[in-house]
Amino acid sequence: MWEGIGIRPLVAIAVAAIGIVAGALLGAPIEAVALALVAAIAGILIALGTTPVRGRASPPAPPVTAVGIEEVLDAMVEPVLIVSANRVRFANPAAQALLGGHILGEDVRMAIRHPAAAERLTSPIEPHHDHAVHLVGLGAREQRWEMHVRAAADGQRIVHLIDRTGSYATDRIRVDFVANASHELRTPLASILGFVETLRDEAGDEPAIRDRFLKVMFDEASRMRRLVDDLMSLSRIEAEKYRAPDRSVDLEALVEEVRSEIVSTHNGRASDLIVEIGELPPVTGDRAQLSQLLHNVVGNAMKYGRPGTPVTLAVRYEAGPMVRITVSDEGEGIAPEHLPRLTERFYRVDSGRSRAMGGTGLGLAIVKHIVERHRGRFDIASTPGVGSTVTILLPREALSSKRNVLATQAAVDG
Repeated sequence: MWEGIGIRPLVAIAVAAIGIVAGALLGAPIEAVALALVAAIAGILIALGTTPVRGRASPPAPPVTAVGIEEVLDAMVEPVLIVSANRVRFANPAAQALLGGHILGEDVRMAIRHPAAAERLTSPIEPHHDHAVHLVGLGAREQRWEMHVRAAADGQRIVHLIDRTGSYATDRIRVDFVANASHELRTPLASILGFVETLRDEAGDEPAIRDRFLKVMFDEASRMRRLVDDLMSLSRIEAEKYRAPDRSVDLEALVEEVRSEIVSTHNGRASDLIVEIGELPPVTGDRAQLSQLLHNVVGNAMKYGRPGTPVTLAVRYEAGPMVRITVSDEGEGIAPEHLPRLTERFYRVDSGRSRAMGGTGLGLAIVKHIVERHRGRFDIASTPGVGSTVTILLPREALSSKRNVLATQAAVDG
């Protein structure tokens, strides 16, 4: 019973017991002697932090094995070098992959060949002050690095490189987006203000000129409204891109609805639109966004296709998890070098023609983000002089999800 206590507590208890027995022999009452014995044992156990336990005591934890500094640096995904007397004494695998395995033993200024780095690598290091140096083009032309140099023991230095390429790319996209949006809004606004000033002077007295100016002002204001609407749509879609849609959408009914709306607003090409729909399962999606997707893709095909040539919207399901949507036109086509950039915001193959047709430069960017939110796939193929085909794959509704919806509806109805 007392195996887990240890030798020293047992010796202390024995000594206390001997003392109490001696007291009894000297004539103390037996009740007082027993009480004193129990109290002495408890006090010793509490003082020593030991309690009676069954079985053996738990074995001590194994000692922590020391980890070498080189093992730690090797595990880092960012390049790290240790420099002594201006020569590279150690470089982790990430540093060797970036700068080359030959840098060991080299002058650090030859290992990191960058004008902005040379002075920092050899100048005295101020304690508690780590001034980052930004390096452009190290490793690859577009790469950007942030270099930190810190003092270590025995006059050594630790050089740490942090890849900032992604951050700079994000900042550039944001700056370009703001600049393009400002330009796109400023152009029609300047036109409207110019015509307002002209009408306010003398041109407003002539009905024909007034009507012509008012039409231009209306068209420019409508262009601004479309741009603002597209910017708001893009913002909402991006805010929801990590939340996948979970509603069931009847794609056949949606395509018929979009066809009717497009035909009614494209009077000149209403007869050019051909819709081919096979037997379709429901898809999992956001109905409003899918409607916007179809409007943008079909609308582009009708705007840029040659008048009198067919624009075909085909929706088919063969097998597997995806429903295929294709929109084909017989327009002028798009040169191969433009295809990778068509989904960039405000990118246009022909800026003048796009603006003349009321394009905002955001239509395909919105389509791409809608497809990404629906966990689908998006592709554009085009041949100059022949035409273009846009292909979109959307996930069909899972059968288990459909059964759950039907069961819930039956429970509500019944």
